[in-house]
Amino acid sequence: MPVTAEQLLIIKTAILDGTPAPVVAASGRPVSEVVRVCHERTIDVGLEELAIPGLDRASLEPLLTYCAELRCEGDGATCPGCKRRTEALGIHSLDDFIARYKEIVVGDGEVRLLGQGEGTLHTPALAALEKTWSGENYWFWARRILRKLRHGIRRAHIQGAAFADAGETPAVILMEPQLADNVGMVARAMANFGLDDLRLIAPRDGWPNEKARIAASGANYVIDDAVAFPSLEAAIGDVNWLAATTARQRDLRKPVMTPIEAVGEMRRRIDRGERCAVLFGRERSGLETSEVANADALIMIPVNSRFASLNLAQAVLILGYEWMRGSDAQSLGRVTTYEKPIEAGLYMGADRPATKDELIGFFEHLEGELDRLGFFNPPHKRATVVRNLRTMLTRMGATEQEVRTLRGIVATLAKGKGHARKPST
Repeated sequence: MPVTAEQLLIIKTAILDGTPAPVVAASGRPVSEVVRVCHERTIDVGLEELAIPGLDRASLEPLLTYCAELRCEGDGATCPGCKRRTEALGIHSLDDFIARYKEIVVGDGEVRLLGQGEGTLHTPALAALEKTWSGENYWFWARRILRKLRHGIRRAHIQGAAFADAGETPAVILMEPQLADNVGMVARAMANFGLDDLRLIAPRDGWPNEKARIAASGANYVIDDAVAFPSLEAAIGDVNWLAATTARQRDLRKPVMTPIEAVGEMRRRIDRGERCAVLFGRERSGLETSEVANADALIMIPVNSRFASLNLAQAVLILGYEWMRGSDAQSLGRVTTYEKPIEAGLYMGADRPATKDELIGFFEHLEGELDRLGFFNPPHKRATVVRNLRTMLTRMGATEQEVRTLRGIVATLAKGKGHARKPST
């Protein structure tokens, strides 16, 4: 017999602030936590991690429906962390949010925000607090999970395949990535430029992660093959040569390379059968010097010296571009059933350059009409003007179609067309 939302849910007062909250009866955990975990960690992995008695794919649907349809409003209950609760509590700005706590500790505690309320909140950065203080749209997340539950994962039909065999491209290693969205955008950048081996060291949001899959925008095979490691040592165990990216100068006696130089070094080593990898730092603080010490070389990307910080996916994109630039498999744009590979230069399509016969025919046509209409005046300068016209029009490098179009324009200007045709004189 199917489980209903009413059987799975009970409404009780949350201990945190005395506000009624919908919770899962078997565990006392708020509905928002179930929605968040299933959204970020995928449905099956999320259910396994939650390990709530009676909560499976069948019983998850009515619970999600309760959230997606905002039935909590009729019950006068809201989940912790939900934007509905923020609104119900009368919190309309970041200042209002801070005022509800006694203290908000930012990062390692060097920055603390003092409020007028109770309790202490920890946040990794002010930027993160600014993005999250208003709460999440959990009902929107619930609708997305419902769609996946009923119809499967979006873009699951996009299979993709690794660009090269194992070890033929450098591995991309992310040190403790903080946002799943950034991991997804890194995967997309890797797929753009034929990098397949993605390794994550202690990702903050866990792994696997559905938010990363969504942000990857179709680069599913990179996400599916990505592996999470507990430590840097575990992630680089099979690597022969490691480069670490940094924007800060380090007091370490190591080779400093540009992306072009690093790619050249990795190609030489991979051709000899070695495995190579590039280590990228945390979004907020980059790499620690002790982590950089494990690298064989440093990669420093040429940037504006007064603003050297790069977005994580941007840094990967630059290295990926340099890698693909030296590959025989690169393509200008996409290649599909209807689109063939193209080369740099003037794109001709089905057209072709005009022949000299076609150009001379056009020149004679134009000059004949100009003669008839008295353009060459005084007559003794005709040769000079004709030479200048031919020089100018030859320089345009016209195609066969363009010459025919120009001749049609000259004929229309001289004689008109259709009802506008000029009478013969």
